[in-house]
Amino acid sequence: MSANTNITSSMKNKRNAWIWGFTPQAELWNGRLAMIGFISAVLIEAFSGQGLLHFWSIL
Repeated sequence: MSANTNITSSMKNKRNAWIWGFTPQAELWNGRLAMIGFISAVLIEAFSGQGLLHFWSIL
């Protein structure tokens, strides 16, 4: 039973590894960073009362 636990824990470490290229790990990190960016944009709009581009004086 301990052998299965070791395989599972090593797979979790590989899933969160920072690996360059088109890999499943890169897609996980891409999704995580996209969620952070989206939530940041929503919070800026909610607290400032302006759109994101107006907040940065781009528009």
